[in-house]
Amino acid sequence: MVFKKIITADNTETFLNEEVGESYHSQTGAVEEALNKYAVPCKIKELAKIGSIKILDVCFGMGYNSALAVSIALKENRHCEIEVVGLEYDRNIISKIQEVHPPISFFTHYKKLTPGNLELRLGKVSVKIILGDARKTVKGLPKNYFDAVFFDPFSPKTSPEMWRVSFFGQMHQVMKNSAILATYSCDGTARKNMSKAGLMYDDGPIMGRRGPGTIATKWV
Repeated sequence: MVFKKIITADNTETFLNEEVGESYHSQTGAVEEALNKYAVPCKIKELAKIGSIKILDVCFGMGYNSALAVSIALKENRHCEIEVVGLEYDRNIISKIQEVHPPISFFTHYKKLTPGNLELRLGKVSVKIILGDARKTVKGLPKNYFDAVFFDPFSPKTSPEMWRVSFFGQMHQVMKNSAILATYSCDGTARKNMSKAGLMYDDGPIMGRRGPGTIATKWV
């Protein structure tokens, strides 16, 4: 993989994957996207008040999305118990954690994550990255377990296999009945596939793109 560092509009860093032709975050703002496309629609602050959050970070990348969620949760409730499970295919992007410095308070602890050290624990916060094809590794996760799913693969155009009915069906299995899945894309085929997998979708926030993101919940 060939990576090129770029600075997004909110002055935070990300990388362009030159092989895929896409960046790991919106160029209108990497941290802003983590907040408005994932933490807010998945109601991380509200979950923190309850005292326990389990997050599935699909296509973990450098961990901006989940690191920001942990920061928000701990600010709301410093006693909150938080578990993050990240699914990631490319170990090389994990190494790039050492090369970025986003203004996310908990991200300093993510610096402990490397391709050779895929877990960290700090107080009541645990983070575990599972390397491999997410469509396979998700099968080892417990059912009806996660409160929030941050769904952040490359786009349906470049990675259509990640947006198929079968993979959304696996998301459905690991989500609690009350869970929220959030993604940046509003692709029509992806949304239809969500619906076929038993997920009810709606528009998510608009941020830096012509269309909104998507949020989805289980039909119950």
